[in-house]
Amino acid sequence: MTDTWNCPTRRQLIQFGGAGYLGLNLGGLWNAQAAPVPRAAPAKPIRACILVFYYGGPSHLDTYDLKPNAPAEVRGEFAPIATSVPGMRISEHLPRMAKAMHKVALVRSVHHAAHLHDSASIHALTGRPLDGPDRELFSPLPQFFPSYGSAVAYFQRDRRRDVPFASLPFTFHNVVNTPCQGGGFLGSGYDTLKVEVDASKHGYDAETLRRTGELGSRRLLERRDLLHKIGRSSIEGMYEKAYRLLDSEAIRRAMDITQEPRRVRDRYGFGPQPVAVGEGGGGGNGAEMGVAQSMRGQNLLLARRLVEAGVPFVNVYDFKQQGQNWDAHFKGANQHKSFLLPPADQSLSALIEDLDSRGLLDSTLIVAMGEFGRTPKINKDAGRDHWPHCYTVLLAGGGVQGGAVYGSSDRLGAYPATDPVTPGDLAATIFWRFGLDPAAEIHDTTGRPYRLATGEPIVKLFGG
Repeated sequence: MTDTWNCPTRRQLIQFGGAGYLGLNLGGLWNAQAAPVPRAAPAKPIRACILVFYYGGPSHLDTYDLKPNAPAEVRGEFAPIATSVPGMRISEHLPRMAKAMHKVALVRSVHHAAHLHDSASIHALTGRPLDGPDRELFSPLPQFFPSYGSAVAYFQRDRRRDVPFASLPFTFHNVVNTPCQGGGFLGSGYDTLKVEVDASKHGYDAETLRRTGELGSRRLLERRDLLHKIGRSSIEGMYEKAYRLLDSEAIRRAMDITQEPRRVRDRYGFGPQPVAVGEGGGGGNGAEMGVAQSMRGQNLLLARRLVEAGVPFVNVYDFKQQGQNWDAHFKGANQHKSFLLPPADQSLSALIEDLDSRGLLDSTLIVAMGEFGRTPKINKDAGRDHWPHCYTVLLAGGGVQGGAVYGSSDRLGAYPATDPVTPGDLAATIFWRFGLDPAAEIHDTTGRPYRLATGEPIVKLFGG
């Protein structure tokens, strides 16, 4: 068989290492493998986590924490429906999730103080608040604290995985990229592998992992030998790891979701095209946004395939930018029932069922959340505004007790009534389930120590 893979040139490999190509600074990643790892905490730690981030802020009052006895301006128009858990009720527009709630735990008392998308997302995805005032960002800001996947990659660096952390299908932003999606002070070596939507194919861009052309295996070995002879010892390992990533057949296959049976792809769903400005919040990037949104269900299918291929942490960003997402300030009920909830209901329930049928649910933790919730009182435009003071996060798999509810909100869904939970507690829970000690130290570029997580794990949800 003719080998049609195209070996990267030495210049391309130098670009990989110098520019953090694929979201990975190879030198930073692979030069840090000799450091010790912390003690493990729980028995049977998870192997993977899929974090589904509903950027924009879903309404907890219209999804998983309805208040049917509240005044009309709070309860809204959605009715609660029964679920597979006696006494647990969720929104009528989540019928598939209602059938899966015996595998799900709800944390209904999450809270923080950031009212704006950028600062709230930073707190939600790093477990730490943005330093300084609550604000949106209008110019690039370096990320400080690492995202969860980057921290896990750092503490598991001795395992030499091809891809320790992946994100898809885009880098989300409001005006500039929100600095909570990479390695932060751990270095770009712990950034994520970015998997992006291929608008021309309605698939995913794996070209950066593919060698096309006329150079065969022999030429590849010759070039590796040349690099070994002329390369400095400090970067030889970087070159080898670049080749290793390019040779990762498992990752390349995982990205080809066309290999899935049609019935599986249909079960996850594809998602609607974007709605018009005013109905979906406005904004968007034309065809690119349309393709990205029409792949909403397939994104979760790809996340499952990446976990199966050995990637321990996968972030799925449900929307790309503020203005066309869960930020339903205008006609919120219509946006949720017509555009937002149906694909989320179909794809998340499919992910839970699919992992379970494959024997992967117990070892894979699913975290589904936004950066905040929505105001209890419906505004003058029939929508709800930003509300970080109380919202709901969903957990499934990873040893969580299905059908459980941790914490509660008050009668209006405005503030925690019992067992308040912070993003730091959620961070500690994720790390603890990986067998990491939330009190372990990480150090910034100046050597200053920080706890891995500021909070405490919610052990009660896992039989503790």
